[in-house]
Amino acid sequence: MVLTKRIIPCIDVDIDDTGEPAVYTGVHFQDLKYTGDPVEMARAYNEAGADEFVFLDITASADGRSTMLDVVSRVADEVFIPLTVGGGIRTLEDIKETLRAGADKVSINTAAIADPPLIERGATAFGSQCIVISVDARRRFDEAGEYYATVDGESCWFECTVKGGREGTGVDVVAWALEAESRGAGELFVNSIDADGTKDGYDVPLTKAVCDAVGTPVIASSGCGGPADAYEVFVDAGADAALAASIFHFGEYSIQEVKTYLADRDVPVRLA
Repeated sequence: MVLTKRIIPCIDVDIDDTGEPAVYTGVHFQDLKYTGDPVEMARAYNEAGADEFVFLDITASADGRSTMLDVVSRVADEVFIPLTVGGGIRTLEDIKETLRAGADKVSINTAAIADPPLIERGATAFGSQCIVISVDARRRFDEAGEYYATVDGESCWFECTVKGGREGTGVDVVAWALEAESRGAGELFVNSIDADGTKDGYDVPLTKAVCDAVGTPVIASSGCGGPADAYEVFVDAGADAALAASIFHFGEYSIQEVKTYLADRDVPVRLA
């Protein structure tokens, strides 16, 4: 049986100036602009044929606050596809409460790097399928890494960052992906700081480096500008899912347009 490739819309949620949750879109994790209401957008994407849905509380970790679980619960009421929630998840109790609020999976970045055994504890308590390890990666062109790829004729490695890309860790992304897999992560969510919001295409060298190293499913994120980019990251990098935000949020392409483009090129997808 051939596994279908997944198309996953994502919303980045923050608290606006009035204290209300709102979706924002930016470039390189910066210059965020108001995009819409999270609950309304969740409802629309559920109806549009998304395979899964991702809700990221983008400042919870950096601000040291808890995930906005009341909003997660309202979003969960609107989607009947797998829901992944990330941002501010630090403990087993956080995982439990997020799942209780309606999430099917939790995405963990900062806390997992700070406390790698959290992955094992989460997988043991709730099942590996619930534990998604998120990586916010950036390119580094120096000799401090462990695994290298060639990018534009130069040798580089990919560094894990935390707190929404604000801080480097010195941890090699590929080495961390291997460790996360060994500790029981059920999925890897690979974001590119360099490609985020650019619409210039996914970071194929980054995604391929992770896909080649692990057997765990990999979600490619950041940089999608259209259906051809999704095709490239599936065919050239080996990703299992492609996440996108801007192209869907602003109506440049529909989920079904992306899936039809892929199906016409023999990429297995679930069509409505």
